[in-house]
Amino acid sequence: MHFDATFWAFIGLVLFFALVIWMKIPGKMGSALDKRADDIRKELDEARRLREEAQALLSEYQRKRHEAEAEAEAIIAEAKSEADRLTLETNQALEEMIARRAKAAEEKISQAETQAIAEVRARAADVAVAAAEQILTAKVKDKVADDILAQSIEQVKTKLN
Repeated sequence: MHFDATFWAFIGLVLFFALVIWMKIPGKMGSALDKRADDIRKELDEARRLREEAQALLSEYQRKRHEAEAEAEAIIAEAKSEADRLTLETNQALEEMIARRAKAAEEKISQAETQAIAEVRARAADVAVAAAEQILTAKVKDKVADDILAQSIEQVKTKLN
């Protein structure tokens, strides 16, 4: 019997497949591929989890940024409001101070006028008394003159003051 090369190649192939099956290579390859698929699935799950965490962190930071911006705007608005209030209070205080000083100046002027008028009246009374005294001394003599002079001085003083 003479076998050709195709027959021996076929026998070699059958023996090879028998050896592969006997050593359970398909099961080992399947389990290795399954393990590799599980590892890839785990890596994909881990990547998905990390992506979700990153999204959550991004959302958290964006929320915090918006809150910080809103807080900054509120602080700026409050500062502007406070500045406006202080400006208004300062202006009112300044106006009140100016009004008080103007009133005090007017009172001083009024007092000076009153004092000047009183001084003028006193001086006029003194001049009138002196003139009356000279006139009466020149025309009236003795005790009668002294009595008239004293009465006149008293009348002039009471009328002028």
